[in-house]
Amino acid sequence: MNSATPQPRPPAEKIIVLDFGAQYLQLIVRKVQEQGVLAEVCPANTGAADLHAERPSGIILSGGPASVYEPAAPSVDPAIFDLGVPVLGICYGHQLMAHLLGGRVEAGERREYGFTPIEVTQSDLLLAEVESPTQTWMSHGDRVAQAPPGFRVLATSGYTPIAAMGDTDRHLYGVQFHPEVHHTPCGKQVLHNFLRRACGCVSTWEPEDFVEQALQELRTQVGTDRVLCGLSGGVDSSVVAALLERAIGDQLVCMFIDHGLLRKNEAAEVGEFFGPRLGERFVAVDASEVFLERLGGVTDPEEKRQIIGETFIRTFEVEAEKIGTFRFLAQGTIYPDVIESGGGSTATIKSHHNVGGLPENMKYELLEPLRRLFKDQVRQLGRRLGLPASLTERQPFPGPGLAVRIIGEVTPERLMQVREADHIFREELRAAGLETGISQCFAVLADIRSVGVMGDDRSYAHPVILRAVVTEDFMTADWARLPHDLLARAASRIVNEVSGVNRVVYDITSKPPGTVEWE
Repeated sequence: MNSATPQPRPPAEKIIVLDFGAQYLQLIVRKVQEQGVLAEVCPANTGAADLHAERPSGIILSGGPASVYEPAAPSVDPAIFDLGVPVLGICYGHQLMAHLLGGRVEAGERREYGFTPIEVTQSDLLLAEVESPTQTWMSHGDRVAQAPPGFRVLATSGYTPIAAMGDTDRHLYGVQFHPEVHHTPCGKQVLHNFLRRACGCVSTWEPEDFVEQALQELRTQVGTDRVLCGLSGGVDSSVVAALLERAIGDQLVCMFIDHGLLRKNEAAEVGEFFGPRLGERFVAVDASEVFLERLGGVTDPEEKRQIIGETFIRTFEVEAEKIGTFRFLAQGTIYPDVIESGGGSTATIKSHHNVGGLPENMKYELLEPLRRLFKDQVRQLGRRLGLPASLTERQPFPGPGLAVRIIGEVTPERLMQVREADHIFREELRAAGLETGISQCFAVLADIRSVGVMGDDRSYAHPVILRAVVTEDFMTADWARLPHDLLARAASRIVNEVSGVNRVVYDITSKPPGTVEWE
């Protein structure tokens, strides 16, 4: 055989992730694949025989919101533990493994959310090269109180006696913390140990070129039909527009709906950027009066999202009829939108207007090419498509806009207040050279009032909450440690320049237990 002849690659190794409703489900998949190993999701109730037929190198049991001792709690075929395939349980998966194999799970004395240090008690295979103590990210109320027979305790935390456990002979492991999230620094090493040392994987999988794959899929799906792209000017919709333009060219029309809920000067900036680039294929519509009218008197955040989602679609339908016939509506839905809206078996955290808020009787077929990507992956894709940094590095902005940054009813006055406060906060961050280091920053207007003293007189006005977070993927986030003098300047300007506001506070809650947005 000619030594220059390329040798065939061995079959790709594969890890199967069983889904118990984890908010971080796709993070597990992504972190496994970042280490060169293919990962696929299967329902939690997939039988052991079916899993065996897939010939996986290993199995991961995801986290989930249930308690394993509840009657209707999701479970797994116990026979998977006898397949001779390494298994790693994460959070709920860790507890379920203990529960099914003879251990004991109980409600904890207190819950652990966010950063939690653990002590490594056994540097077993799973925790090899992990320092002790080490920081981890927890999100649980229950705990494993007694490990199953054959398991050793590998790590503990202040309120969790078994933060990690393992049966090295059978290669069965469980961790209470989340190794897949950015805020568990040792997580990459833990997954590496499971994949390499337990499963014997050697990184034979290479991700396909997403751009070429997506272009081909879009051309096949769209054919000769026309596509209407909902363009907000944000990162996600801009990348979708660029991807579609490359895929189908003149079959694409981008429509920007100004719902009156944008940040200061944002509508003008969108038109100035996209208008010259798309020409007649960029259509701007001012529908702010319609949105504000329909939001009148509404205070429930889910109802706001539903109203905004439906109004978006109905506006698209009316305006699209003026410019021709379209089969598809394209939008920048990304995976965190799907997860938080209750995609798959995950719990519904909040409905995103472009997922849970869409009306059932839409006249368009949806195109969502970014639906399985995370924000940083979308940014990378945008760079590959040639979009400028001013777009690809832009902070995310919710589709419902400032409506979900106003607690309570949305009115013109309250929009002015939150819009101006938001502008001042971001202006101060930019002046300090800190805006680019913040993943997301904004202001929230609360639906309460507090007493203050302004001009030697009593005031009774609204507080503004400032929020700034740092995150890698927006599935977990930590609050940004901003300089106190910067916060003082922003607070002083907001109180002095925004009428109806007399107090400013700074949100120092991580995600979880909070979310990035307030509604």
